[in-house]
Amino acid sequence: MDPQPGRKRLPRKVREQQMLDAAVQVFSRHGFHAASMDEVAERAQVSKPLLYLYLGSKEEIFSACIAREADRLVNAIGSAALNRDDDPADRLWHGLTAFFSYVAEHRASWVVLYQQARSQSDSLAAQVARSRSEIIDTVTELVRQSMESPARGGDGSNYAALRRESAAVAHALVGAADALAEWALAVPGEQPEATARRLMNMMWIGLERRAKGEGYHAPDGPAGTDGPAAPRP
Repeated sequence: MDPQPGRKRLPRKVREQQMLDAAVQVFSRHGFHAASMDEVAERAQVSKPLLYLYLGSKEEIFSACIAREADRLVNAIGSAALNRDDDPADRLWHGLTAFFSYVAEHRASWVVLYQQARSQSDSLAAQVARSRSEIIDTVTELVRQSMESPARGGDGSNYAALRRESAAVAHALVGAADALAEWALAVPGEQPEATARRLMNMMWIGLERRAKGEGYHAPDGPAGTDGPAAPRP
């Protein structure tokens, strides 16, 4: 029952989203263990029994928050990076911009996803890992496409090696994006587009050189031994 007589009755799905909005804010501020379901109910303007009736236990509410925010993040990146006909590098830039925009606009969601969920149960950490894996798969494919692009000197002749190196670059890129997101939140005035450009500048110049077969010359071995090609003379 609606705890406030006279309030307009909302469809259940709308009410559930309002409850999750409130829960994300409370969890992000207090952490899972200290979060009060009384405060969640108060912020959502529902009774505590209705909160439990709709969303279940505290653990289930936290899990629902993680699932929703992870889906939103994955969808934001995918929509920005995949639904375009641009060059793979430009699509990746759009995806990174969408990621940093999400973090800037949904700070509480970011705290719940990447600062709290991983320190809770294995099942909650696995939820975050699955969404991260989807993002890495998207980035891997964009990196591979760019390395194969004739515009960057790649010819795709060694697909297995390109795939391996693309996956390594994607993991490094996503990890760097996580770290830069934390940095950007602490820098007043930092814009998502600028943060995305910083990361592209650090990564893309080197990737273009790898696509051409160039690589770092280690003191004790040849360049690019784990990459798609040896350096050209």
